[in-house]
Amino acid sequence: MASTQNRALDAIVVEEEIEFTFVDLCRACGAEQGYLLELVQEGVLEPIGNSPDDWRFSGPSLRTARAALRLDHGLELGPSGAALVLELLEEIAQLRAKLRRAGLR
Repeated sequence: MASTQNRALDAIVVEEEIEFTFVDLCRACGAEQGYLLELVQEGVLEPIGNSPDDWRFSGPSLRTARAALRLDHGLELGPSGAALVLELLEEIAQLRAKLRRAGLR
């Protein structure tokens, strides 16, 4: 039953307009604050605000943080390794989009 609940959580759609506080984002993705601080330092998460107490994160930040956590737990990459993989995946997605627009894929 636990695996069914996990799959249901993975299917949650978060709107772009929603905002999370730092604490809310930690709770929503099940991460320690220190881990998310490292993701901010690596540039994976880009909060609005000057300090963790007044940071706000957009809806897609939840998806990004959860992806980083899966990479870290699954491959033991750490925050910097997860940041690199996410950056490369984004670059691949952009290149594929360019190929589609050019009619080459």
